[in-house]
Amino acid sequence: MPTKIEASISLPSNFRISDFLAFHQRDAQMLAEITSENRLQKGIIWQNKPACITFTFAKKRVEVELQIDSGRKKLNEEKGKLHLQQHAQHMLGLNQTIDDFEKIAEAHPQLNLLIARQAGLRVPQAATTFEALTWAIIGQQISVSAAVSVRRKLIQRAGIQHSSGIWCYPSATQIVAFTEDDLRPLGFSQSKARTVIELGKNIHTGGLPLDQWLHDYWQGNKLAASDIYDALIQVRGIGPWTVSYTLLRGFGWLDGSLHGDVAVRRSLQRLLNTIEKPDEEATRLWLAEFSPWRALVAAHLWAMQTTEGF
Repeated sequence: MPTKIEASISLPSNFRISDFLAFHQRDAQMLAEITSENRLQKGIIWQNKPACITFTFAKKRVEVELQIDSGRKKLNEEKGKLHLQQHAQHMLGLNQTIDDFEKIAEAHPQLNLLIARQAGLRVPQAATTFEALTWAIIGQQISVSAAVSVRRKLIQRAGIQHSSGIWCYPSATQIVAFTEDDLRPLGFSQSKARTVIELGKNIHTGGLPLDQWLHDYWQGNKLAASDIYDALIQVRGIGPWTVSYTLLRGFGWLDGSLHGDVAVRRSLQRLLNTIEKPDEEATRLWLAEFSPWRALVAAHLWAMQTTEGF
């Protein structure tokens, strides 16, 4: 029987449930995420075990349930409940300082109307930092729909299912068993396959302790984002956009500059009502004004055309 852990979390009055659900329903086939009007079920790896995390939204609250295929292993449920609470709050983006940002944005001549329409926007988080990082790599220089297809095939290739039947996104432990030849038929380019496998090995051996960095973040002992950036940028095949996206979707860091993102630049063109799309340097300079919320501004620009943003 699966081990069940539950938590109940209060939500701010302006919490945008639809944003959270939309982020997790990118794959219409619902292989590893199943969504409905007020619910998300997602297959994850929890303490190296297949698990299903469920968010059920009610008025101003969300009930979170975690079912872990623990087998005969007895888990510490009290410690697990605290971990689940922290994990769920992080996934929901409840730790993000959006109120401070919106007060400043109200006075901006170009952002004020956009923020008014999208008040309360948070950046939903991937279930794990590894998922955020690998999704960023998969999505390099291809469309969202193509990236979703590659991601789905990766999940199927890993072959990890929870007892409920939902598929689980693999962890670094599963990735280290793959070769480039395993990943190429899934739609990975040779360079992406090499990068993902190298990452898996570095994480598995402790060279890139993503989970520990995130745990420290929850405890308030934050490793500087610049240190994480410097560690990740050393991996061949990972560039500035990939690191900034990972910091945003994996750690909730709101100050990465996503000026190289095509959808960000396209939305900025609409916002500024210019004839030509701003180039990367012009976009970088425009976003720089909003530090330490540059990535949050990018998320607002994504939200202008939700079918194209990551």
